[in-house]
Amino acid sequence: MSYQPAENRYGTMRYNRCGRSGLKLPAVSLGWWYNFGGVDSFENARVMARRAFDLGVTHFDLANNYGPPPGSAEETLGRLLRQDFFPYRDELVISTKAGWDMWPGPYGDWGSRKYLLASLDQSLRRLGLEYVDIFYSHRPDPETPMEETMGALDAAVRQGKALYVGISSYSAEQTRAAARILRDLGTPCLIHQPVYNMFNRWVEDGLLEVLEQEGIGCIAFSPLAQGLLTDRYLKGIPPGARASKTERVWLTEKDVTANINKVRKLDALARRSGRSLAQMAIAWALRKPQVTSALIGASSVRQLEDNVAALTHPELGEGELREIEAVLAS
Repeated sequence: MSYQPAENRYGTMRYNRCGRSGLKLPAVSLGWWYNFGGVDSFENARVMARRAFDLGVTHFDLANNYGPPPGSAEETLGRLLRQDFFPYRDELVISTKAGWDMWPGPYGDWGSRKYLLASLDQSLRRLGLEYVDIFYSHRPDPETPMEETMGALDAAVRQGKALYVGISSYSAEQTRAAARILRDLGTPCLIHQPVYNMFNRWVEDGLLEVLEQEGIGCIAFSPLAQGLLTDRYLKGIPPGARASKTERVWLTEKDVTANINKVRKLDALARRSGRSLAQMAIAWALRKPQVTSALIGASSVRQLEDNVAALTHPELGEGELREIEAVLAS
């Protein structure tokens, strides 16, 4: 039987305007960084994607190198689009990125025009799409002129291969420069995707202010600190957890050990207010008016549902925020 999305899928999700654009994003978006690759269960990816859309999560965020292996997350979504989602393509915001190492040689990495536009063509083939909604420069390139990188983003829009463009992990100063170049080209910067969570607050040191001034939206990735801000590590590091892996990871055993006492205190605060720790962490990231969406990952429908349910609770009150700050400062 063909997939029929829930009729009430827009009944509970909150949608926020992305900067000064006409685009709204769900307050919780689904990232395909892990658990949607070629090494993962396709059926699990399918039930998570379907359930996300049923819950009003209309934004699927990818990159050329998501997998593993690189490119396979886009292939998974391409397959799901063909089988389930093509009738609803215009209800979805699909983004991808280029900027990290993708293929051998000098043209498969960083921010050159050659790499970005070639990568986008490859991404579109894997996705089976004529265009993506958002195309990102995944990281700043210290050796390529920013005019070239931003010019490639502008070209992607003018070629009809992307509707909007964005940047990821650019500093406040770099963001201001990128926004100026794109504005002069006539393709404004829609969105910035930085890491942002209770243990990584670098965006508060100038970047959020720049985003507000420039009218750029913010989608915070890793709001759960790669799973540290969940119940996963409260009793130690379970077998197979991300912190136990040795490939390129953003969470290590050392991170868990250094922060676990704070995590346990935060978990107690969350439960006292009737939330899970993950729900409190998502609400905390969304407390900033510049943050359009929290970009979550998921390995199961249960995780997905718990994270999206963060939006069913009242916003964090001033007293709760003070208590969280006290724990983080301890």
